Amino acid sequence: MSAGANLSVTDMRRAARHPVDFPVIAEHHVHGDMNLHVSNLSAHGFMVDDAANLNRGDRVIIRLPIVGRIEAYVIWTRENRAGFQFERIIRIDDFVSIIDTLQPNPRLRRPR
Repeated sequence: MSAGANLSVTDMRRAARHPVDFPVIAEHHVHGDMNLHVSNLSAHGFMVDDAANLNRGDRVIIRLPIVGRIEAYVIWTRENRAGFQFERIIRIDDFVSIIDTLQPNPRLRRPR
């Protein structure tokens, strides 16, 4: 049995994704700092809608409210979108606080 998290893409797709409008500066080891726009977020990862220079397997570091710097890697790309998986899962209480910070209008939040 292997140690550590072993999340598959299928497992992550079941996670509730929350729509957000969050610009970030991502640190990429080849491209340097990149401006990205996070359009949805879950405790397992996020999607950006402006990923023209990213490929599957690329790793970036972004800064989120509450948890700070967190590493993620590209698990899929399609047209200008890309889906990322976090290197670690965000604790549910921290994730709820992030959503409350990024989506302050309760009518736009998904039910919990």
